[in-house]
Amino acid sequence: MKNPFAHGSLPPIPLPDLTEATRLTRSGRLGEATALIGRLLGRGQPEATPPFEPSPLTPPTIDGEAIEITPRPGGAPRPQAPPAGRGAFLALTHRGPAGTRDYKLFVPPGSGDSSLPLILMLHGCTQDPDDFAAGTGMNKLAEEAGCLVAYPRQPASANPSKCWNWFNDENQHRGQGEAALLAELTRAIIGERRVDPARVYVAGLSAGGAAAAILAVTYPDLFAAVGVHSGLACGAARDMASAFAAMRQGGATVRPAPSAIPAIVFHGDRDTTVHPGNGDSLVSQFTADRSGLRETSQTGRAPGGHGYRRTLHSAADGTVLCEQWTIQGGGHAWSGGQPAGSFTDPRGPDASAEMLRFFLAQCHPGLGAKAPC
Repeated sequence: MKNPFAHGSLPPIPLPDLTEATRLTRSGRLGEATALIGRLLGRGQPEATPPFEPSPLTPPTIDGEAIEITPRPGGAPRPQAPPAGRGAFLALTHRGPAGTRDYKLFVPPGSGDSSLPLILMLHGCTQDPDDFAAGTGMNKLAEEAGCLVAYPRQPASANPSKCWNWFNDENQHRGQGEAALLAELTRAIIGERRVDPARVYVAGLSAGGAAAAILAVTYPDLFAAVGVHSGLACGAARDMASAFAAMRQGGATVRPAPSAIPAIVFHGDRDTTVHPGNGDSLVSQFTADRSGLRETSQTGRAPGGHGYRRTLHSAADGTVLCEQWTIQGGGHAWSGGQPAGSFTDPRGPDASAEMLRFFLAQCHPGLGAKAPC
């Protein structure tokens, strides 16, 4: 029988994995089931790719307006303490009522007394803050734009594969579990550093992307926008069995976001770890019940790299509520990432640059921004 959820010829997660997850869950062996999810989310490392070689490209357009797509070729060493005058990458620990987590914080040079934007970056399974920072290249972009970037660390004590536990119901509600812990950590940084509270954003990859979506849905008063790469919508799963089903099949029906938080979504159409249909579910979550949205799309190709489709969901006044990037031929990896990190695809387009561009155009409507957006 043909799988009704099949995405073209995309190989789904093998059915034996789903059966095994169900068996482990029913027998109460939740730790082993969690580890199995982590192994599957951590298996998507792409094969080595040839060096990135940019080639000429006519800029794509939407309704006649040129869109700048900026590739970021080459690699970077694993982050160490930056040289003097180039900012700082600090190793810190948050301790609060909701729990304790180590995190790394990039502070750009010359921040002085300015109130800066803050981006919370949530790594994927098997990763850590240094790896994620190296792979996304977000610190370099934040240095240029003048942003703080925080990278919480999920320890193996919380998940054997260091995944954020997005699939547990207790972590999908305001004031509970990992959602409460990450929100508390974010508020602590806002209180301790010079942060513009109207310009606080969250992004993540894979399990971290799913956790970012949960934070956007449960704490829309805290975050001005969300970026999800190769992740899943809030509510896509409630337990181990439904997590495997969502990863394998995609396209789950999820509840609408309670407020119109702007979202940018990236997903490779050849992702065999988290089904590409989950990208569509995320878009549905952040655009549902928003009447009068206008949808416009354009296609293009990163220089020397992947093709893509970029779709904008805009209000009548032109405000973009949701932006979706489908990477043609992309797998389970950060698009346009640096080879110094894991789960990256240097063939672009550059997800980090596009997320940052999208974020800095957003200010939280309920808070007074201290700088123009």
